Amino acid sequence: MQIRISAISYLNTLPFIYGLKSSSLYPQEIDLRFSTPERAAKDLISRSVDLGIVPSAIIPQIGKDRIISDYCIGAEGEVASVLLCSGKPVSDIDHLFLDCESTTSALLTRILFRKHWRSEPSYSLFNANLEEIDSSLSYLLIGDKALLNGGKFKYVYDLAQEWKNFTGLPFVFACWTSNCDLSDSFKREFNKALEFGVQNIEKSISLIPKGFDYNFVLNYLTNNVSYKLTPDKRKGLSEFWSLALDELKSKVRWFG
Repeated sequence: MQIRISAISYLNTLPFIYGLKSSSLYPQEIDLRFSTPERAAKDLISRSVDLGIVPSAIIPQIGKDRIISDYCIGAEGEVASVLLCSGKPVSDIDHLFLDCESTTSALLTRILFRKHWRSEPSYSLFNANLEEIDSSLSYLLIGDKALLNGGKFKYVYDLAQEWKNFTGLPFVFACWTSNCDLSDSFKREFNKALEFGVQNIEKSISLIPKGFDYNFVLNYLTNNVSYKLTPDKRKGLSEFWSLALDELKSKVRWFG
């Protein structure tokens, strides 16, 4: 029986996808599906899939011990694809449009506003696939949308770097997490596939979607995204979970 796997369809997962598609697991043992971060989280929680690269914010709902890999989507500094983009400086932002595909980044944004920037704007959801982006307003943009649109704004804040400035720790946006027991042999082969992809980033760019330049993507995957789930990243995860729990308990309105 195949293991159903949810993979986020952003540029930052290209090495993982390349590694999995190059492995002996594909396609006989794994059913590889593509989705947004929000959809990947819902599918794992509802057990529509068995394993996925899912937003860090939802992992405590599944179980922190369910992270099955030492590979992740993280950043040691600027990540370039999770951006607060605005026509005004962060101190003047009174309303922020949150990317509707975001879970972890939305929580991170709220934490940074309250704890780091000491400000409390109002929030509403925004769908970049259906609504036009106005560079005079303020947005949280994630993934490929951030890479494509960040340069249109006067003020841009990289949230991974802002987290590093605030805590001194790297940030982890997503981890490979399972909702069921997987065999040790499968986990070994799965992690070998991820490792192969990360070690062959240049080859993985053969999967690049239209609209992106090869050298731009190579620089992004090599210098911005950090794939190894190191002890420091695990410390960053624990700090985020602690602050996120405080934020979720807050009575301050999320939207409106």
